[in-house]
Amino acid sequence: MKKYELTDEYIEIGLVTKVKLYRIKALVAIASIGVNAGDLGGYIENESNLAQTGNAWVYGNAKVYGDAWVSGNAKVYGNAKVYGNAKVLDNAEVYGNAEVFGDAKVYGNAKVLDNAEVYGNAKVLDNAEVYGNAEVFGDAKVYGNAKVYGNARVYGNAKVLDNAEVYGNAEVFGDAKVSERSDIVWFSNVGTEYGTLTVFKTKQGVLWATRGCFSGSVEEFLKKSAEVHDEKTKREYQLLIEVAKSRLGE
Repeated sequence: MKKYELTDEYIEIGLVTKVKLYRIKALVAIASIGVNAGDLGGYIENESNLAQTGNAWVYGNAKVYGDAWVSGNAKVYGNAKVYGNAKVLDNAEVYGNAEVFGDAKVYGNAKVLDNAEVYGNAKVLDNAEVYGNAEVFGDAKVYGNAKVYGNARVYGNAKVLDNAEVYGNAEVFGDAKVSERSDIVWFSNVGTEYGTLTVFKTKQGVLWATRGCFSGSVEEFLKKSAEVHDEKTKREYQLLIEVAKSRLGE
């Protein structure tokens, strides 16, 4: 037996190519989330977006379309959007104004909320949370009890796991592996442009620095700084790198 049907109510999205999304209506009660038969849900493009089995549900003004798929006990609600080839599975939740798209996958007990975006081939799983204005993309993976929030960005092949937290304006990418707070440190409002200097450990244990468009080992960073900065700024960066080395156990 189907648990929902498409109603005649629809909205159109897209600037050039218009796509119709239909509001869904529950045909049976889903007691675990307080949905009764007859309740209206969110919007999907077709039945290939939301499983007819399990307790997965789309509600509020949430939208699921394209080849995106929501199943298991997953919930997509608020003003959230899931599209492209993205998947939201198991007990995962996507809500607020969050967006999950591309080939991204959110599963386990993971949550993506607020204005966060997860896209590309990124994965968020286990009990991980991505929120605020954070972005996780590329082939990045956030799992365990990890949290990524604020204006943080995690991308490339980076992994954030266990009890690690990445937030503020921090950027973690490349082959970074951050599993605890002692694997990363960042300093905001620094340099002549008042930006953020992030230092983290790669999978190989190398201390990696990122600042603006620069990305390289801390030694390379200091060398570049000596070439382009005045004495005051160069000395400030030297001191910050010393603090980073102390915090990261080198």
